[in-house]
Amino acid sequence: MTTTPPTPTEPVFDPAVLGTPERPTFGLDTFGDTGTGPDGAPRPQAEAIREVVAEGVLADQLGVDYLGLGEHHREDYAISAPDVVLSAIAGQTERIRLGTGVTVLSSDDPIRVFQRFSTLAAISRGRAEVQLGRGSFTESFPLFGLDLSDYEVLFHEKLDLFAHLQQEQPLTWRGSVRPPLEEQQVFPRTEAGLPAWIAVGGTPQSVIRAAAYGFPLVLAVIGGSPAAFVQFADLYRRALTEYGRPELPIGMHSPGHVAATDELAREQMFPHQAEAFGKIGRERGWGPYSQATFDQGASPEGSIFVGSPETVAQKIAWAVRSLGLSRFQMKYAVGSLPHEQRLESIRLYGTEVVPRVRELLAQG
Repeated sequence: MTTTPPTPTEPVFDPAVLGTPERPTFGLDTFGDTGTGPDGAPRPQAEAIREVVAEGVLADQLGVDYLGLGEHHREDYAISAPDVVLSAIAGQTERIRLGTGVTVLSSDDPIRVFQRFSTLAAISRGRAEVQLGRGSFTESFPLFGLDLSDYEVLFHEKLDLFAHLQQEQPLTWRGSVRPPLEEQQVFPRTEAGLPAWIAVGGTPQSVIRAAAYGFPLVLAVIGGSPAAFVQFADLYRRALTEYGRPELPIGMHSPGHVAATDELAREQMFPHQAEAFGKIGRERGWGPYSQATFDQGASPEGSIFVGSPETVAQKIAWAVRSLGLSRFQMKYAVGSLPHEQRLESIRLYGTEVVPRVRELLAQG
């Protein structure tokens, strides 16, 4: 079985394009949350997808560096084919980098993933990325006829295959999850490589695997404190050194919302956060999502980046410094948070938060 990371080489992309600790980049993430309308009925998924396209266009106009669309296969999130939505955004934008958050590689075909995103790279003139992960949900496994008992081997082997595909050379590969490949070429080829990140929830094994394969790392910080993830950032850097790989970017994904004041931002976000997490909690047997839980997350060292532009900027700058981040990504949509409030959050993020973060970081 061929599951050996490719020999360490220079990255197939310019790490500075993705961000560096000295000059980080700033992104926005969404899953195309549908939530419910004023009448309590689920909002149409088609409407949610069209809103995401408009939000991506606005983010580009405001100078946001990255837009990530998460893949899901359930009623409360509309985006099951991120590359299609990203292609629509690519045709209406000029500079924003376009990727996922995440692509559920375990239940997809690595060759098709590479082909779809190398195609997006052509359409967007090199602005495509992909963030690979296991995902927070398992609906895609039965949907595509996969057995959850193969959870580990599916991800490991498919990640290995994708890492070899990134070399864009005739490929010979053998594993247990698909027929072997013999000197197979995969098209279309990219013009400057396809950046691929590994998104992890904070397990040491996943962090080390990302380093072994030479993938940039994204830490999904959706609970607790970003400070608790410093150990994983440090582990990743040590592992890169041990594997003989160059320094690579570390990103962070966290939920948030920006409004004119702290009070307004929290007032707008909380009911939708409670609704969305309450639904997931009922499915997984968690306790109810309370105001106290939200307030803890919204505290200065919590995982929710909610508040006025100054509050959010100060918190992002703290997180960037603490973890040595090359990119910060804020998930700006939650549940049935209205489109108009999302647009305003994006506007404030691009025009006030990001410039202020850069200013704070420049101050040392």
